[in-house]
Amino acid sequence: MNTIEFKNRREEIMEMMGKGSMILLSAAVPTLRNKDIHYPYRQNSNFIYLTGFPEPNAVAVLIPEREQGQYILFCCEDIQKDHKHIGLEEACTLYGADDAFPINDIDDIIPCLMESCSHVYYLMNDDKDFFDKIGDWSKQLESRVRNGVVVPEMGTLEPLLHEMRLFKTEEEEHAIRTAVDVSVSAHKRAMQFCRPGLYEYELEAEIHHEFLRKGCRSSAFPTSVSSGKNACTIHYSDNNALLKSGDLILIDAGAEYDYYASDITRTFPINGHFTSAQKSIYELVLAAQRAALNTLYPGNHWDQIHKSSAAVVTQGLIDLGLLIGKFEVLLEEEAYTRFYLYNIAHWIGIDVHDVGNYKVDNAWREFEAGCIIAIEPGIYIPAAEDIAEEWWDIGVRIEDNVLITENGHEILTKNLPKTISEIEDFMAGKSL
Repeated sequence: MNTIEFKNRREEIMEMMGKGSMILLSAAVPTLRNKDIHYPYRQNSNFIYLTGFPEPNAVAVLIPEREQGQYILFCCEDIQKDHKHIGLEEACTLYGADDAFPINDIDDIIPCLMESCSHVYYLMNDDKDFFDKIGDWSKQLESRVRNGVVVPEMGTLEPLLHEMRLFKTEEEEHAIRTAVDVSVSAHKRAMQFCRPGLYEYELEAEIHHEFLRKGCRSSAFPTSVSSGKNACTIHYSDNNALLKSGDLILIDAGAEYDYYASDITRTFPINGHFTSAQKSIYELVLAAQRAALNTLYPGNHWDQIHKSSAAVVTQGLIDLGLLIGKFEVLLEEEAYTRFYLYNIAHWIGIDVHDVGNYKVDNAWREFEAGCIIAIEPGIYIPAAEDIAEEWWDIGVRIEDNVLITENGHEILTKNLPKTISEIEDFMAGKSL
C-alpha cells in the first residue's frame, strides 16, 4: 500500500467524524510466547488500515479541523535500548504523519488535545490498558471542570470504520489477489506432493514453503491439514496424523500478503482417486457451493447464500439416505445441521474473518460491488451407529474467495482444481 491510500482513508474517516472530534488509535501490544521471547508481531488491523505503521508502542491521533497536525503519531524514537525503530522523522516522511512525538510524551500532550474537542472516538475492542489510559486522560479534564474545561463525550469508532473496511479499493483488491495467487500455488503444491505414508505436517510444510518462497511471511490463520476422520473436526490443527490410502484429506490454508488475507479449502483423495461414496458427498458439497455462488450479485441479500445451499444439501442428503422424511419439513426443521454445521460464508480483508455487519437496520445486507467473500460449504459425517458404514468419517469442504462486481461476481480462486475430474487429473500429473 502506498501513503496516498492511507491518507485517503484517514481523510474519509475524519470527514465522517466532523469538526470538534478526535480519533485515538493504539498499535497492537507485543505478546509474550515464553519468558522474554515474543510471538511474531502483527499490527492491529484497524491501526494498520488507517496508518500503515507497522511498529508497536505507537498511538495515532486524527483531528479533523486542524489544518496542521491532522494526523499525529506518537511512536518510539530512532533508537531505544539498542533497537532500531522507524523514528519520528520517518514517521512523517515515510508514513505520512503531519507531526510525530516520542511515545513517552503522550500523557503530557493528549489531554491538551482532548481539551479542545467535543467528541473523542476510539475502538472499544482495542487494548484494555489503552482504554484505561483514555479514562485517565478524561479524569484529568474532569478535575478542571470548575475552571471551564469541558470533558468531551466518548464514542466508538467501530461502526463507521468497519463499514469502510468492508468495501475494497483497487489497492486492497490487488493485495488480496496476490495472497490468493500464492495460496493457489501452495494448494497445488500440496495436492501434487500428497501420497499415502506421509504425515499431515509434511503437506503443511509444503504449503508454508510456497508461502515463504513467494514472499508471504505469514499465514492468514493456522493451516489445517486434516485427513480421514480428522476432516470431520472443524478447525482441526494437530496436523500430525499418518495419511492413509482410501481417505480424503481436507486442507484449509491461506497466505497473508501486505496484511491482507486469503482463505481457501480443498478436499481431495490421498491416493488420487475418489471412492463412490466420497464422490457422492463431494458432488453434493460442490452443488451447494454452486447454488450459493449463484446468489452473489449486487442487490441480492446475504441470507440467500445459506438458504440456497441448505435447500440443495437437504435434498441431496435425502437422496443419499442420510436424512429421512419430507423435504419441506426437514428443511424447516434444519435437520441438515447434523452434517452441515455452520454458516458457510464470511467477509475477507485485513482479517480473514473480516469486519462488516451482515445485517443493517435488522435487515440482511444487500451485496454491493467491492466486497470480498469466502464461500465454504462443508458436509461432515463422523462414524455413528445410525449411519451406513460407507459414509463414516467423510468430511468435505470446498472454499473459494469471491469478489462482488458491478455485474455479478468473480471467483478469485478459479485457477485451483475443484471438480472431481480436475482434481484426479491434476494429481495424476495431467495439465489442466
